[in-house]
Amino acid sequence: MRIGLVSDTHLNGSAVKLPDELVRGLQGVELILHAGDWTQPRAVELLEAIAPIDGVAGNNDGADMVRRFGRRKLLELGGCRIGIVHGDIGWGRWTEQKALSSFEGEKADLILFGHSHTPYRKQHGTSLLFNPGSPLQKRRQPRYSYGILELTGGKLLAEHFYYDDRG
Repeated sequence: MRIGLVSDTHLNGSAVKLPDELVRGLQGVELILHAGDWTQPRAVELLEAIAPIDGVAGNNDGADMVRRFGRRKLLELGGCRIGIVHGDIGWGRWTEQKALSSFEGEKADLILFGHSHTPYRKQHGTSLLFNPGSPLQKRRQPRYSYGILELTGGKLLAEHFYYDDRG
């Protein structure tokens, strides 16, 4: 199973569409998981035009997004347990610590999070923590990014994909 991993689209202001590079990269995925800060329902519509979506709301999402997606999820996909949280709630100083603490005591093979806009991929015990970065607001990062997750026979492989132009 091939899954797109996205967070922090922050679709607003001058950003009225998804970057061409992101749309191309997500072609052929069976599902898109989003770790919050969609900021506009239009982001949901644009991603749903590519593949079915699931995810959570972030700290910049309104009450409608929270009602639709919730703030934290644990999914079973392809024989793996995938936790999704934005990364702004939980304990710890750093975003990845907050994301990890959100699933303390639960087995999650992958924890997808966002909030920092910083691509991150690191194994913590039995959980792979993965932040895809942001496809539209790279902040202090050199490039925009998203992720792809491959699930095969209960095994997972998550990797980042980077691009320079958000057009």
